[in-house]
This record gives sequence, C-alpha cells and structure tokens, in this order.
Amino acid sequence: MQPLAGQDLLHTQPHPMHWLATATAISAVIAVSSLLQPAGALATTTGPSSPEAAPGTAAPDPSRVAFPVNCGPNRLDVVRKVSGDLDGTGGTQTVAVVRCHSEAGTPPSGVYVLAQPPGPKAAPRVVATLLAPSQRLSVQDITLDGRVVSATLQGYSSPDVPRYMPDVHKTLKWQWQGGKFVQSELPAHTATDGA
Repeated sequence: MQPLAGQDLLHTQPHPMHWLATATAISAVIAVSSLLQPAGALATTTGPSSPEAAPGTAAPDPSRVAFPVNCGPNRLDVVRKVSGDLDGTGGTQTVAVVRCHSEAGTPPSGVYVLAQPPGPKAAPRVVATLLAPSQRLSVQDITLDGRVVSATLQGYSSPDVPRYMPDVHKTLKWQWQGGKFVQSELPAHTATDGA
C-alpha cells in the first residue's frame, strides 16, 4: 500500500543515528580485520645497521615490501614515508607508515623501518617495527629530524569512545641508540593547549 500524499513512512527515512550505526559497524569490521595477522608474520629484529643495509644505497621502496599486516580482502596502503640515515652508518633507511585500505574510517597504522639488502634485484625488507597495528593508533603525521623519527598519533582510550572522536593524542619519537630503536613520548597536548 502506498502512503497518501504528504505522508512519509518514518521507518524508510535515513536518520543520523542510522548513519552513525553503519559507520560504527564498518569501523569495527575494519579494525578487527586489521588486527588479524597470519602466524609467523613477525618483523625481523635486526637493526638497520645490519650488513644488509649497505652504505650509499638508495632509499628502500616501500611498494616492494611484504609488510607483516593482514588486511584480508583489502589492499595495504603506504600512506606516508620518510628516508634518511637512521643509524649514522651512511646507509639510507625508509620509515613507512602503512594501514589497510578503507573507504570509511581510519584503520590503525603500522610504522616499519626498511633496509635495502645488497644486490640490484633484492627487495627491501622490514628490519624494525616502531608501531604495530595491534596498538590501535593512527599516524597523523611523521617526520625525520636528523636521525630522530617523530610521529603524531591518535586513538581511543576504550571501545566505548565514538569512532569519530578519538580521545588519545600523543607524539612518539624513536632514535637509534645502543643497537636498537629507543622510543620516548613527548609531552601530551590537549585541545585547550591550542594545538
């Protein structure tokens, strides 16, 4: 039966709550799929100064790397990258920020250090994980200042926080010291700080 002129069927009209529920469901599916990783897909723990990171090599190309992230049916996107001599040995490493592709929402990011093995056909490889997607943070920006990598991150303090209002904001930095990357956190800022 059709409604009379001027009558609307309320249950057929989209409301903001319908869109919010749909966006929340999609975000949850994306978050869960990005956390699932195949067994044995851990990054190696050797540092960028391993013999494979030969001095004077070109910056490793992230598009040639198999990252330890399982995106299910979605592709993996390299969303940001910076390159430089992170360990001071004259070689060039790349820090790549990756996340599973999504048409809606922002899946968690992974931050990986890449080194180029010797040989013209050798693919770059992951030599360190600075931030794993399982930490459920999204990288907003990444910079390299000398040999210090800094990333601005956002995330959620609990599953109850609406996905469109991240309430965790932090800046982490990593520096090669004593044969490994040492992480430190810069002082947090809030919306009232004017940042």
